[in-house]
Amino acid sequence: MALSPGDAAPDFSLPDAEGKLYTLQDLKGQRLVLYFYPRDNTPGCTKEACGFRDTYGAYQEKGAIVLGVSTDDAKSHSKFITKYSLPFPLLVDQEGSVASRYGVYGLKKFMGKEYMGITRSTFIIGPDGTVEKVYLKVKPETHANTVLADLSQL
Repeated sequence: MALSPGDAAPDFSLPDAEGKLYTLQDLKGQRLVLYFYPRDNTPGCTKEACGFRDTYGAYQEKGAIVLGVSTDDAKSHSKFITKYSLPFPLLVDQEGSVASRYGVYGLKKFMGKEYMGITRSTFIIGPDGTVEKVYLKVKPETHANTVLADLSQL
């Protein structure tokens, strides 16, 4: 059950790679781009993260905060951030509980194996805490530019 525009975004409280806690409540009043991705240091996730990195200045100009979320641990996030010079926080959702509340965590299949994981997706959350835009079928190579273009229309 994925969220739709107009829905209240589920609150969350997650640490970043340095242990700093981020909550939706603390970010109210600002526009948030919350993107969920499967794994650090995989080809698609790296392309997506680097896309947000390369357009990060434009996101800042629009007053948007970018946060990435995966089930990887803080050590993995820290290495990923350092390796690719990511200027935004990556949040640790090791149990997938926040991803579940956003409707993007569940059973996946890859090469004949089934496992639980995050489906690549993004939510733009407005300053009032409501979902403004949902991206469920994300192309990692062009996603950051797509989201940026849509931010101009909000």
